[in-house]
Amino acid sequence: MIQFNKNGISKICVVLIAILGFSLKSQAQEYYVYVTAESEDEVALIKFDGEKAWVEETIPVGVWPAEIEGPHGINISPDGKYWYLSLAHGNPYGILYKFSTETNEVVDTVQLGLFPASLQVSKATGLLYCVNFNLHGDMVPSTVSVVDPEEMIEIEKIETGVMPHGSRISSDGLYHYSVGMMSGELFEISTAKLKVTRKLNLDGKEEEMKMDGMDHSTMDHSQMGHSMMTASQPMYHSATKPTWAIPHPNNGKVYVAGNGSDEVLEVDLEKWEITDRFKTGKAPYNCDVTPDGRYLVVTYKGSGETGIWDLKKKKELPRVKNTRKVTHGVSISSDSKYAFISVEGIGGEPGTMDVIDIKNAEKVASVDMGKQAGGIIFWKMD
Repeated sequence: MIQFNKNGISKICVVLIAILGFSLKSQAQEYYVYVTAESEDEVALIKFDGEKAWVEETIPVGVWPAEIEGPHGINISPDGKYWYLSLAHGNPYGILYKFSTETNEVVDTVQLGLFPASLQVSKATGLLYCVNFNLHGDMVPSTVSVVDPEEMIEIEKIETGVMPHGSRISSDGLYHYSVGMMSGELFEISTAKLKVTRKLNLDGKEEEMKMDGMDHSTMDHSQMGHSMMTASQPMYHSATKPTWAIPHPNNGKVYVAGNGSDEVLEVDLEKWEITDRFKTGKAPYNCDVTPDGRYLVVTYKGSGETGIWDLKKKKELPRVKNTRKVTHGVSISSDSKYAFISVEGIGGEPGTMDVIDIKNAEKVASVDMGKQAGGIIFWKMD
C-alpha cells in the first residue's frame, strides 16, 4: 500500500526525487583552473563544481627562497599533460618551467629573456612562444622566445616591440599575436616561418609593415618609425598602451585591450586595420573569447570589474564587480559557460579567483589564494 503525506505526495515519489537530485548533483561538471600568486611564488590549482570553488592544491615554485621570483605567465599543453610557467625574475634572465599536470612536479626548465610573460604552445608546430616583457630593462624592442617544449631548448628569439605583453595564438596554430605595450603595436608572427609577418600601429594611422625577407640582425631600427627609436633618442610612449591580444576562433578578428585608452580595439585580419572600438571600463588589461565565439570577456584592472561583450550585437552586458580591486587575468571554460578571473588585491590582501556565469553576467563563486593573483589558465572539465 502506497502512503501519501498531507500534500498528496507518496513516500516513493519523495525517495525517487531525492535519488534523482543526488544523481544530477553527482553528474555535475567540475572545472579545474591554475592561477599564479606572483607575490607568494605559488601556483594554486583551483576546483569549481558549479556552485563552490576551493583551492585543491598549492604548488610552490621558484628556486631562490630569499627572493620573490614572480610567477607570471601560465598555459597548458594542447594535450593537457603539461603546464608551463614563466618566472619573471632571474639572474638576470627569467625562466620557463615545465610541470606535469598529473603530479604538479617540475619536469624541466629553460632560461629565456628579461621578464618572460605570457606564453602558449602552437598546436600546428608544437613549439612554445613566450614574450619577453623586459619590464626592468631599457626601453628598446624586445623579443618573443621560441622553445621546443619536448627538449626545453630555446631555438629562436624573434624581435618585436617595446614591452611585448599579452599574446595568444590563432585557433589553427599558424599565427602568434602579441602587443608592444609601450610602442603601441600589434605583431603577427608566422609560427612556421618564425618571423614577424605584419605589424600594426594602434595609436594613429593604421599602417602595415610587411616583414617577409627582412634581416632583423642588420636592420637600422631608427628607420622603422617612431616606435623603434635608438637609445639616444627619446622613446615613444603609446597612448593606447595595449596589454593583450586575443584572436577570435573563427571570425577573422583580433581583439586588443587598450589599457591606456580605456577601450578594446577590433582588428580585421584580412584588412589588417582597426574596424571597431569598444569603450570599456577603466584600464582594460586581459581578455579572452568564449570557444563558441559569442562573447568577449575583458578584465578592467583600474575599476575592479569584468566586462562581458556580446560580439554579435557589439554590446556590453551589465558589468560584474569583482571581489577585490585590481582585476587581472581571465580564462574561459571549454564549454563557454564560465569565466575565471584572477584578482590581485591590494597590500596584504590575499589574491582571489572569481567565477562568473558569462551568459547571465553574474559572479557565482569566489575563493582566496596567495597574494597578487595574476596569470590564469583553464585546464579541464571532469
